[in-house]
Amino acid sequence: MDSPDSAGEPPIEALRTVFHLHETQHDGDRLLFFGESLVPERMLIEEVWTPFREAGYEIQIASTRGGREDVVVAHPVNRGIDGIPWKNLGLFVATIVSTLLVGSLTWYYTPLSELLADPLLVLQAWPFTAAILGVLATHELGHYVMGRYHGVDVSLPYVIPFIFPFGTLGAVIRMRGQMPDRKALFDIGVAGPIAGLAATVVVTAIGLSLPPIAVPEWAVQNSGQVIVFNNPPLLDLIAGALGRPTEYADASTAVNPVVIGGWVGMFFTVLNLLPVGQLDGGHILRAMLGESQERVAAVVPAVLFGLAAYLYYSLGYALNESVGLWGFWGLLSALVAFKGPANPVDDSPLGPARLAVGIATFALGSLCFLLVPIEVIAV
Repeated sequence: MDSPDSAGEPPIEALRTVFHLHETQHDGDRLLFFGESLVPERMLIEEVWTPFREAGYEIQIASTRGGREDVVVAHPVNRGIDGIPWKNLGLFVATIVSTLLVGSLTWYYTPLSELLADPLLVLQAWPFTAAILGVLATHELGHYVMGRYHGVDVSLPYVIPFIFPFGTLGAVIRMRGQMPDRKALFDIGVAGPIAGLAATVVVTAIGLSLPPIAVPEWAVQNSGQVIVFNNPPLLDLIAGALGRPTEYADASTAVNPVVIGGWVGMFFTVLNLLPVGQLDGGHILRAMLGESQERVAAVVPAVLFGLAAYLYYSLGYALNESVGLWGFWGLLSALVAFKGPANPVDDSPLGPARLAVGIATFALGSLCFLLVPIEVIAV
């Protein structure tokens, strides 16, 4: 039997020890094995994972044919980038444009009329764009590099363009391959927050060290209400260490917009570390606790809804402030938790070193948390 060029000969004899094979079919670069499993599904995958992986394949139990036969699907492991990643590049370029535009209008106070007259004025916002994309890309590349290290099929980052207030909704990668063990799941999950936090600290320090910008008189006079992005504890710690202010008494002066890149990194770190489903926190906690992670994940939406209710009913915040933010993430986390985390083939527990790193990562993430990250105030 000929196998696809990208992988070696499939270890059929290893499969036969736990699977009564009736028929083998090709479906593109995939191999379909029809028959009856002699052991439970999870045990079958555990038994044949290693030999198939060494031959260059990943396997899964895909379906049954008319309910009479089990089907084991083997497909070649993706070893690298196949061709030019046009979608990733297109989204990246679009996000450069959106962050330049939003940065120029919102954080550098360029009037829209001037921007329409001279579109190149958006280039003044390049430090803001570099800060935002630097933090997000570093976070996702941490996942990507560690995924490749463990031989897991992960995509390049997809950066998502958006509008106010940052010009982006963040970035994601796709993990398309199976997770071999808890170590790989932990390393891939934790690499993003650690890399992202390191970039966030650097960007925040640079932003605080740069000179503040002048807020034009028209922006001060016509503001009425402004959206305030409150400082996470980590931002205040960095500012204190550098001896730099994070705000000015004079409304005509504002911190350098590069600091906003650090704020975004901290805010996205908090959201990514929510211990549910396919979020980084879900992967990390699943690797640390095993299947018990799902009990923790079930509580997270209730906690977030509770935060929203506390802000609204007890502290009197409006829905368009952090109330809506935590309410939205309560709903989203419920949906993410329902899908569940990645389940590794080998579910052996982690060692103490990784457990310590996991605890430290959640502790660092807590320094980025704010009960009221965003509020609207009158000026």
